[in-house]
Amino acid sequence: MFNSKDMIWWYWLITDVLLIMEVSIGANGLALAIALTLVQVVHFYRIEGAVSGFATQVRIAYLLLLALALWQPLYELLYLVIIGTSAMMLVNYCFLARFMSLMPWNHDQAYSLAMMRDTFFSKPVTGSVKK
Repeated sequence: MFNSKDMIWWYWLITDVLLIMEVSIGANGLALAIALTLVQVVHFYRIEGAVSGFATQVRIAYLLLLALALWQPLYELLYLVIIGTSAMMLVNYCFLARFMSLMPWNHDQAYSLAMMRDTFFSKPVTGSVKK
């Protein structure tokens, strides 16, 4: 049926469509996107066996961004989330994964301008950006 790469792509596509529906017609897309992202968190937690698994971390961070957008003053955050999710779907660039790769628990290098430049401006990659 689906391999895991296909399933991941479908998760993100459906989430992106739900968020676009939310900001364009207000069809409870945010609540549905939160529910689907929660499903992804559980799915990747089961695969990786720990919250510290990189794919699980990215989805938890994404879930937190969606939860922040529930608060009316931060609702506009959804536009950035849509741009990021669409970029991931179209050109395989995930800003959130790159950002998460810089968290202290995900690497052991000293922070430098060169490292941050390489993290955010390197070509999109297939698979994890975590080094």
